[in-house]
Amino acid sequence: MPLTLTVAELLRSQNFINAEWLDAAEGGRFNVVDPAMDTAFTSVPDSSAIDARAAVDAAHAALPAWKATPAKQRAQLLKRWHALILQHQEDLGKLISREQGKPLAEGRGEVLYAASYVEWFAEEATRSYGDIIAAPMPSRRMMVLKEPVGVVAAVTPWNFPAAMIARKIAPALAAGCTVVAKPAEDTPLTSLALARLAELAGFPAGVLNLVIASREHAAAVVDVWLADSRVRKITFTGSTPVGKHLARGSASTLKRLSLELGGNAPFIVFEDADLDAAVDGLMASKFRNGGQTCVCPNRVFVQRTVHDAFVEKLVARVGSLIVGPAHLADSQIGPMINARAVEKIERHVANAEALGAKVLVGGRRLRNSRCDGPNYFEPTVLIGVDGGMDCSCEETFGPVVPITCFDDEAEVIKAANDTPFGLAAYFYSRDIARCWRVAGALETGIVGINEGAISAETAPFGGVKESGYGREGSRYGLDDYLQTKYLCQTI
Repeated sequence: MPLTLTVAELLRSQNFINAEWLDAAEGGRFNVVDPAMDTAFTSVPDSSAIDARAAVDAAHAALPAWKATPAKQRAQLLKRWHALILQHQEDLGKLISREQGKPLAEGRGEVLYAASYVEWFAEEATRSYGDIIAAPMPSRRMMVLKEPVGVVAAVTPWNFPAAMIARKIAPALAAGCTVVAKPAEDTPLTSLALARLAELAGFPAGVLNLVIASREHAAAVVDVWLADSRVRKITFTGSTPVGKHLARGSASTLKRLSLELGGNAPFIVFEDADLDAAVDGLMASKFRNGGQTCVCPNRVFVQRTVHDAFVEKLVARVGSLIVGPAHLADSQIGPMINARAVEKIERHVANAEALGAKVLVGGRRLRNSRCDGPNYFEPTVLIGVDGGMDCSCEETFGPVVPITCFDDEAEVIKAANDTPFGLAAYFYSRDIARCWRVAGALETGIVGINEGAISAETAPFGGVKESGYGREGSRYGLDDYLQTKYLCQTI
């Protein structure tokens, strides 16, 4: 289907550098593919190191004036940007759904989620307070100032093309940093549309710069930013291997890093849980964006005494999910992002079955008159899963619920923590003492207690262990873009 926007100029097909819309310096382009049909519908620049350096040149030149801009003025520009995002919610939702595949209702919801970060950090911009320190002698005055870290390079994933770019750019701009950014090659259009709205909001030239590159050329772009000492911070959301590469590459210039990396979230249902609430929470957290989120439950542990009752309720809900393309209003699960994603899901299900797990619902690709494309997969429930199966050790990143039975609290805590990752965890229990024990014992940066929807602009988002470091959102999220300066004056 053709992509029809109310405001056609939001569909951009060039880099945005120093307030100019530019083709790649070397002229390269690559296609943006609709995951529902696996067909190209537009193209964007395939940038190189030349474009990456031009973006840093612009951001570095703009930094002194932007840093000196009063926080109230920066906040006002962010509020204008926020208003424009809300004004164009429908078009942005269509862009998200077309290039990423999620149902249109989810696309619209993501726009509101992205806008919430812009609004939050517009308000936080004016609350970046320093401190006065009690001096050890009467002849001194001692104080602490907060200053922007400098030029920030943001590298974002494909699964939330509006929310992830907003969650990084908004605090950077609020803090007084300038930005160079590379959105994911699968979903560049939403980021470019947001850049256009930022341009309309009135941000000065060079403050925000977007460089688009294919998977093949992404490293060439980002490696320029890693090597450039003018770039003082990298913020990245994506896989742990790439995060480790960025950490190594940034060491030579000692950049600040915020890394939100892979997850392997446990979801625990204790025998004293409200089972209906637990099913609701699992449905909300697991099947958002078709299971393609870093915080969706990847391992579901259910206590043996309630296992069968919980599974019965869950299977009924999963079996009623409607799969389809974004343009069909009743679609609840869209296509996976590409063929590689579907192949990984198939491999995980096949491996689990081969090792003794049982498929209760779903378990295969879906293609019919409604889902007329190669990237759909049935929502799936597996039982009899153990810790040695691929779906327990790796992120499936798809609509698959693997269920493992457990007997006692100590056993499930050990299993939940038996992973190098530590982003999010969820558990359901009505025992208050257990809630405190389990929340304290889980080795993750985020814990949902009787709650499946944990993300909010007011809350710190991030992980521990190999899920990275740094926090996004909340007042803590602004700190990651500020550095501390101590002043000591003799009077």
